[in-house]
This record gives sequence, structure tokens and C-alpha cells, in this order.
Amino acid sequence: MNMLEVRNVSKRFGSLVAVKDVSMMVERGELRAIIGPNGAGKTTFFNMISGYFPPSRGSILFNGKDVTAVPPHARVGLGMGRTFQITEVFPELTVHENVLTAAEVAAGQTLRMLPNKADAKIANDVAIEMLAVVGMSAKADRLVGELSHGDQRTIEIAMTLAQLPRLLLLDEPTAGMGDQETYEITTLIRRLHRERNYTIVLIEHDMRVVFHLADRITVLDQGTLLAEGTPQEIAASEAVQAAYLGETQ
Repeated sequence: MNMLEVRNVSKRFGSLVAVKDVSMMVERGELRAIIGPNGAGKTTFFNMISGYFPPSRGSILFNGKDVTAVPPHARVGLGMGRTFQITEVFPELTVHENVLTAAEVAAGQTLRMLPNKADAKIANDVAIEMLAVVGMSAKADRLVGELSHGDQRTIEIAMTLAQLPRLLLLDEPTAGMGDQETYEITTLIRRLHRERNYTIVLIEHDMRVVFHLADRITVLDQGTLLAEGTPQEIAASEAVQAAYLGETQ
């Protein structure tokens, strides 16, 4: 069974068709990259997968369940976690407090004024584990606002992991980073995929990252599916080179 199935989805905003009849299937344990030039519809497509935009047409299945009409917070509860292009963290809180907050929200503790000690311990244990997973334990007591952009992005990934997802959706994880920070985030994503067996779908502009990480690549252009295949197949595609890769040369 595929972990994610997107079936012939389209999204219309008035007279503008942002995404038109796009399908994609992602297997369990796969790392899929979505690429395309500016205006290709990548973020709109991602927003439909994660529930922020309802498709105008088509359907989305997650672990065999139709989630087309399921709101974003409920998709998190089903095991779908997402980061955003603009880092979403609490700069006035510590690293540990950020990840703990995500763990508590995922556990539903914020709905209770006084969570019991057992639930509180579970959330705290999850936060400690995920900080270790992303290599941020040594900075647990630092204020997030004091840290570098790369560290903040890493913390956001830890916060997403604290929601215990089965599918990890990463929206331009290396955006705004220099070479060293890009290398560190790429190394983390590879480790999450290979060592911890997360299924990952990411949008990424940096072709070095895409071809280094992805098992398969989906290419969008002007809201439609242009190509899909292995990194080798995509690199050899004249249509992709003309529509996207040629822009970076």
C-alpha cells in the first residue's frame, strides 16, 4: 500500500488554475522531491496534501484513507507532519520548550488545564528524544531567537517529529541557507530517511540537495505534471532541462 496517493487533483482560485489534474503516489519509506520553476504550483500542491487548501477536484489518500475533506490538525493526528518555507518557531522560548510544546499539542494536552503527570512525562520524553535525533540536545536550554537560521530550521523539524508523524512534509528545508547549513540540514534529512525510515516528501529549489537525496522526483510546470522519475531520468529529460534545470545554469 502506498503511504500517499494524490489522485487527479486540481485547484482553482477564481479564473486562475494553480494546479491542474496532478497525480502522485508515494511508497512507504520513499523520499520524494517536488521541483519546478516559480509559479509551477508546488506550494499549492503541498497545501492540498497537508489540508490547508481543499482541492477543487480530485482526492487525496493517506495510508489508504481518503483525507480529502480532513482538516490539517486532524491530518497531523493521522500521522502527517509538515514544516513551512518560513520557519515556524517560538523565538522567546527555549529549544526544549519549543519541542515540548509541539509534543503536548500532538498529545492533546493543551486542551486540558492540568495534564496528569504520566502524560506530561510522555510529552517531555518525546521532546528529549527528538532533540537527540536532530542533534540539538546540547542547545536545549538556549533561547531559539538567539540561534542561527539553520538551527531554527532544525528545531522546526524536531517540533514536527515530536508530533510522531509517519509522513514528513518539508517545504523548502534549505531556503535561505549558506553552504554549511545546507549541508547540515541535508545530512539530517538523509539520516531521518535512511536510519529512522521516515517517508519524506519535500519541495526544494537547490538541485544539489534534490539529486543527492531523492529516490524519485516529481516535476511541476505551470500547474501540471511535467515529468516523474528517478534523479537520473529527470536529469536526462530534455523537457525538464528546458522548463526548469536550464534556469539554474
